[in-house]
Amino acid sequence: MRIVLQRVARASVDVDGDCVGAIENGLLLLVGIAHDDGFVDMARAANKIANLRIFQDDQGKMNLSVLDIQGAVLAVSQFTLYADIQKGRRPSFVNAALPEVAEPLFDAFVAALRNEGLAVETGRFGAKMDVELLNAGPVTIIYEVAPQSTSG
Repeated sequence: MRIVLQRVARASVDVDGDCVGAIENGLLLLVGIAHDDGFVDMARAANKIANLRIFQDDQGKMNLSVLDIQGAVLAVSQFTLYADIQKGRRPSFVNAALPEVAEPLFDAFVAALRNEGLAVETGRFGAKMDVELLNAGPVTIIYEVAPQSTSG
């Protein structure tokens, strides 16, 4: 699993011109699911993200989590995070999970974020989406979740 976390003042996602998810003050998560990810990995990643201290406290230090600031999360599935461009000029996506595998895992990830106590909005799995954000900081972190299990 590969996640690009962006600390945002606001973020939204549109499908066919309609806003399907929007947040203010929180995290935009671009989420790529690999073919060897499992349900255990989704829960571990959700716990890490919910408690990751990347928001500033009163002294300007990154000491607060998205939970601490009562922020929200906008999670957007993005298989292109697994693009391999080492050979040729056209990306290969062989490391990305097939949609029928990725969608239930993405749903489990969103449920795990909610179980951590976060308000979560999402894009629409498999749709062409337009994502808009105001990056706060900017703070952008790439999180690689090493698979521990390939089953539920």
